[in-house]
Amino acid sequence: MQRFILVGLLLIALLGGVNWWRHRAIVHAPGMLATDVPTQIDLGDGTTLQRDDVTLVTRARFELTARVLSREDYRFDAGAALAPIDLALGWGRMSDSQVLSQIEIGQGNRFYHWHVDHFPIPRREIEQSSANMHMIPADDTARRELERVRAGEVIHLQGFLVDASRANGWRWRTSMSRDDTGDGACELVYVESVEAAVP
Repeated sequence: MQRFILVGLLLIALLGGVNWWRHRAIVHAPGMLATDVPTQIDLGDGTTLQRDDVTLVTRARFELTARVLSREDYRFDAGAALAPIDLALGWGRMSDSQVLSQIEIGQGNRFYHWHVDHFPIPRREIEQSSANMHMIPADDTARRELERVRAGEVIHLQGFLVDASRANGWRWRTSMSRDDTGDGACELVYVESVEAAVP
């Protein structure tokens, strides 16, 4: 019996090590890696898409090149089947290693949070140049691309901002601005493609 427990623990440790290696952070020298703000084209009458029991309504065409500040995978919350991965993304000076070395960044419970002892750039710039985004893969290819994304990587992403709902009254709305903060400030992104960008 003890042998089976030991083998089980070793297997868990091995799987954890493989997962850590696949998602280990990429390190960069100082300097901005993603200089442009996200591009958003609002849609008057969005298209309705159906994903199992979830209805999606497109709100805006969305595209960005950004540095991945952090990633968090979800398996058990109400949105996990739809959006299994959250990416905290930064652009402008929030893609600069020199700035980021002075900011503690984390994710949890569908939020992105940060802490500083001393501001390396103004608070408002941190808020406007970074965001937590809930990723909805459009297809299996997009899902595989998202699963490979690592913290520190610079990615180029294309898709739509969407609102999601179920017939039972459950709703998940996207932010339509990079200026907001707090609850409701995250983007819900229907991801058509994501690829590594050359910094």
